[in-house]
Amino acid sequence: MKNLILLLVVAISTVTHAQSNFETSMTKAFELWKIGKTDEAENRFERIAQAEPQEWLPHYYIAQINSLKSWTEKDAVVLKAQLDKAQKHLDLAQAISENNPELLIMQAQVLTNWVVYDGMTYGMKYSAQINSLYHDAYTLDPTNPRAAFCKADWAMGSAKYFGKDTAPYCEDIETALNLFDTFNPKSAIHPNWGKERALRVAKQCKS
Repeated sequence: MKNLILLLVVAISTVTHAQSNFETSMTKAFELWKIGKTDEAENRFERIAQAEPQEWLPHYYIAQINSLKSWTEKDAVVLKAQLDKAQKHLDLAQAISENNPELLIMQAQVLTNWVVYDGMTYGMKYSAQINSLYHDAYTLDPTNPRAAFCKADWAMGSAKYFGKDTAPYCEDIETALNLFDTFNPKSAIHPNWGKERALRVAKQCKS
């Protein structure tokens, strides 16, 4: 019995230590990202992903970094390289964590990068898929503020593009804002972004 207890304690200690190392490494990557050393942060996330093949979060943040870099990118070759890399890591993350709302949201973000770059080429190709991804993410977790906000924001943008009234979606934006106030991420390294953008959109609704 004592031996069994000892084995359990050792096993728990090993798991806790590994988790602690993972979270520490992730936190260091976030610190680099926060001070503008984005490439160094991305490189660290890549090393973590290689060292922790069962973790989806490093792949998620590599995808997010490349998505964020692509919003204003005008060079087609650079854009394709960034979004291809984002897609590669999203695919790896989704293989680790299926039906994950955060990954569905980021997948929609990456496809939206293509639409923003060239709406004539990619709008018809990806619009329905983006809408479906946000719908699925929201269905999986209606308490997720990014799912609620991005779904409403995409619908609002589509309405604006086609000259339709965007007012009905302002209520959805306010609902998403309330979710941001009550949302608790699973840990300090889990996704917790979007409130600043939601506040800007809500302000536009009132202007």
